[in-house]
Amino acid sequence: MTLRYTETQVISAVAELTPTRLSRFIQAEFVVPVQTDTGPQYREIDLARLTLLCELSDDFDLDEDALSVILSLIDQLHSARSDLRRLLEAVQGESQDVRDRIVRALTGS
Repeated sequence: MTLRYTETQVISAVAELTPTRLSRFIQAEFVVPVQTDTGPQYREIDLARLTLLCELSDDFDLDEDALSVILSLIDQLHSARSDLRRLLEAVQGESQDVRDRIVRALTGS
């Protein structure tokens, strides 16, 4: 089961997050809450992003343009890690001979 949080719960859970700041982050599409019959709901990943956004904003005095660049890079890194994880799983499913050839190709041996 995926945990979901209301706006009030998110603001309480994330230090330095205010309703105004949350609204700005949503308008900038840094977080996109899930729309439900009872209103917007936030996931664990949203809480993590909001915490990071507040820390970057406060600790490094970053504006929304800089935050956008950083979030884009973080998202790209997560995507690359996911791709590499799937590739590793595919390679692990291959025979030892194929895995050995892949290792040799990667190490230049």
